[in-house]
Amino acid sequence: MATSWRQHLYHLLLWLIALAFFAPVLWIFLGAFKTAGQLVSWPPRWVTFSPTFDNIREVFARENFWSYFRMSFVLSIGSVLIALVVSFLAAYCFSRYKPTGTNFLMFLLLSVRMVPAPAVVVPVFLMYTAFGWARTFTGMLLFYVMFSIPFSLWILKGFLDGVSLRYDETALVNGGSRLHVIFRVVLPQVKPGLVAAAIFNLIFVWNEFLFNYVLGGEATMIPVLLAVGVNSGGSVDWSFIASLSLIYTLPPIIAIFLFQKYLLVGMTFGTVRGEV
Repeated sequence: MATSWRQHLYHLLLWLIALAFFAPVLWIFLGAFKTAGQLVSWPPRWVTFSPTFDNIREVFARENFWSYFRMSFVLSIGSVLIALVVSFLAAYCFSRYKPTGTNFLMFLLLSVRMVPAPAVVVPVFLMYTAFGWARTFTGMLLFYVMFSIPFSLWILKGFLDGVSLRYDETALVNGGSRLHVIFRVVLPQVKPGLVAAAIFNLIFVWNEFLFNYVLGGEATMIPVLLAVGVNSGGSVDWSFIASLSLIYTLPPIIAIFLFQKYLLVGMTFGTVRGEV
């Protein structure tokens, strides 16, 4: 009986913590269906308000909204796909050939993601300006590819290490080329890792704001569109921000819901690959 009570208290504590973290997100989502007056009213109106879709329609009616949204979608998908191709080939080399200093090289690659973004935003901006890449779609695509490769490489190497070398040897003995081994024998066995790496990096690229705003600007649009809502009329348009946040959050939420089992596999770096 005592154990049962402890379990109930533990679950209750987990629910309270989850609700505390989810409350701001819920407030933003509800704010998308409130008027400006209801959104800033005191005491806050959680359920006692009349929902309106005017804010959503206003976002959709903004000039060039769909072209901006589509460009962000293409930027996210394009950078992740390029990063996956490069990461898979590099992970295969690290896993199969094990060059000297592999562990150090892997740590060095992952350290790129450990550096705080504000610490490197100015040097990266100066470099992009010198090369003429600032405010260009290609420049942002290359930047997100660079940032997506290290994490993808770590995940995929963990999966490839779990694939026996006997598959490679058997295919080579039977006359298969190295490319045949890589893409026809090994690749199908690490598909869960590819999906996990793709979802993780897609969420990162989709949600990244600082570099997108500083380096991309008008080339990638969505942060600029958000800034327009913040600065419109000399005040903060909270209704617009809440509506745009709701629309912009839906794609990653849908992706997480559809591929959540692969995200769990990715967190374990391939150790439960056989369960997928």
